[in-house]
Amino acid sequence: MLTGHSTWIFENKPVITSTGTVGGPFEANGNIPNDFDILHEDMWLKQDSFEKAHQLLMEEACQVTLKKSPIDKGQVEFFISGDLINQITPSNFAAKTMGIPYLGLFNACATSMESLALAAMIINGQGANYILSGSSSHNAAAEKQFRYPTEYGAQKPPTAQWTVTGAGCALVSKNGTGPQVTSATIGKVVDMGITDPYNMGGAMAPAAVDTITTHLKERNIDASYYDLIITGDLGHVGREVSMDLLKQNGININENQYVDCGLTIYREDQPVLAGGSGSACSAAVVYGHFLNQMKEGALNRILVVATGSLHSPLSVQQKDPIPCIAHAVSIESGSDVG
Repeated sequence: MLTGHSTWIFENKPVITSTGTVGGPFEANGNIPNDFDILHEDMWLKQDSFEKAHQLLMEEACQVTLKKSPIDKGQVEFFISGDLINQITPSNFAAKTMGIPYLGLFNACATSMESLALAAMIINGQGANYILSGSSSHNAAAEKQFRYPTEYGAQKPPTAQWTVTGAGCALVSKNGTGPQVTSATIGKVVDMGITDPYNMGGAMAPAAVDTITTHLKERNIDASYYDLIITGDLGHVGREVSMDLLKQNGININENQYVDCGLTIYREDQPVLAGGSGSACSAAVVYGHFLNQMKEGALNRILVVATGSLHSPLSVQQKDPIPCIAHAVSIESGSDVG
């Protein structure tokens, strides 16, 4: 299963049997509203705190995923999830509601593909038949923790990004019909000395490039193997930086082949500055928009490179640089398995 130093090839090709995606009001007014299963009209979701609303986003994504699947909850062996909030509390509390054996993760906005890679690895190795894999974020909850409460109306520079309010979940199965998870490259932490928490796209770009380069080298394939190479949330700034770095590494990716979830989810005229971000960004856009395109036959092979900025409020206050990571998962259209 291991190819090279950090890439897994999934010979048994775990299947993404069903998915569920949930968004908030900003996402409902975005670029891909029809690719969400549930859209909410307000940020509170009828809860008395943003954190409780955040928890509900993950619960709803799991419930929709199971409702669209051919199995019931009792057949799911594991739930793997994470988010941005301290001690991944929304995921922990959602796991309590779901009542499924649970593995909690934190890799910031890279958590979506970290959870999918681990789910596929466990299933490929005969460790489970069904795993729920997902990630979530909430704009107001994340802003309160990492920057300033939204009520303050603090000004942000053009390099800042808008945290997605939403969640994305996938049921990964040993057998079934749907897109297949064929490989994953686990990234390493890259720190280029950037200390500005309002420039996460620029900070994460080198990690994305490192993982893409490693993935292509260890699989011995060209970038043209994929219809799309999809980054998680580099935004306008990070995408441009990563394009330059890829060229320096001798990797030529067509502009139209290289897309970013943070630039896909919102319209250009929405006030999101450099683009979308958050651990729900890649989860919701991939499990909704891009897998829908795959099911419709518009895409056959995609490489999803979820990017994560691993700073904390404490590390920023201590003027530490921002360590970043990216995990890549390849998903290919497939037929019945098993």
